[in-house]
This record gives sequence, structure tokens and C-alpha cells, in this order.
Amino acid sequence: MVQRVTNPVDRGLITDKEVNRLKDLQQIYDQYFQEVYRFVLSLSRDEHIAEEITQETFYKALKRIDTFRGNCKISVWLCQIAKNTYFSYWEGQKKYPRAEPETDPVSQLNVEHKVILDSEALRIHRILHELGEPYKEVFTLRVFGELPFADICSIFGKTESWARVTFHRAKQKIQDRYQEEEQ
Repeated sequence: MVQRVTNPVDRGLITDKEVNRLKDLQQIYDQYFQEVYRFVLSLSRDEHIAEEITQETFYKALKRIDTFRGNCKISVWLCQIAKNTYFSYWEGQKKYPRAEPETDPVSQLNVEHKVILDSEALRIHRILHELGEPYKEVFTLRVFGELPFADICSIFGKTESWARVTFHRAKQKIQDRYQEEEQ
């Protein structure tokens, strides 16, 4: 009787070293998925796009894990990949715009109702959209991405003090503009 071997290690298809590497990659995925997803969601404000970009980020990280130099946290490295992936996605969307889906009147009423309820948030997002760089990105990373200043400074290659001051100035600019609009 011939015994069937189904374990890839036993079949010689994958080494013990490769198994350990895959376990390490799985651990990185499990540990950082939510952080990267929240970061991309803060950029895209769309759950489906955030899921797509997050998956693509981990795919790219898997392919390029050997290029990780270890001079920053792995979460910062992953968020940098996610940011670049998102911007590449966004550029592709500009070249090939999708047709807008038709909405029925009922769902359109729900959207209008939600916009009325979220009018203050919309004003703040509009002000944020008009904010210049790096203020817009630092504010977005800190508030929507929930990243600590240490990670933000690593993304920009600046000091933590720079990240704190930039965030404070961004917040002040938003508050000033908000008050201007109220008058």
C-alpha cells in the first residue's frame, strides 16, 4: 500500500525555513492588517477601496519583504507602501473614470438626509481638502489614520517635533478657516 503525503514540507516542496518565513509573514499580516486598513480608509473614505488597497499592500510587502531595511517600524513601512499604492490607484482612476451608478430616489433621499446630519463634518472635510501639504496629510494621518507622531515623522523622514508642530499648525488653520466661515 502506498502512503499519500499531503504536507508540502514532507513532499519536499517547501523547506522548514520557508515554513517559518510564511509563519512570520502571517504574523505580520495579523498584527498590522487593521492599522494599515484604517490608514487606507482615512485616505480613501471608502471601505471597498480600503480593503482592495490593503490587500494589495500586503501582497507587495510579501514580494518585497527582503527590501525592508529595518530602519523604521514595519507598520510605517507598510503604511508607506499603502500610501503609494493608493496614490497609484487614484492616478489610474483619473485616467479611466468609472461611470457613476444610477441611484434610486429612495437611496438618494437617505444620502441627502445623511449629508444634512453630517454638515459640520462636511465643512471640516472641505476645509481640510483646501489645506496645503504637508498640513493636509499630517492631519489626515493623525486624525483619520490614528497614527502616532513617531510613525508620521518616519513617513516624512522628519523629526517627531516637526510632526507635532505641523499637526498643531494644521489644526489651527482648520479652526481659523472654520471660524471665518461662521462669520
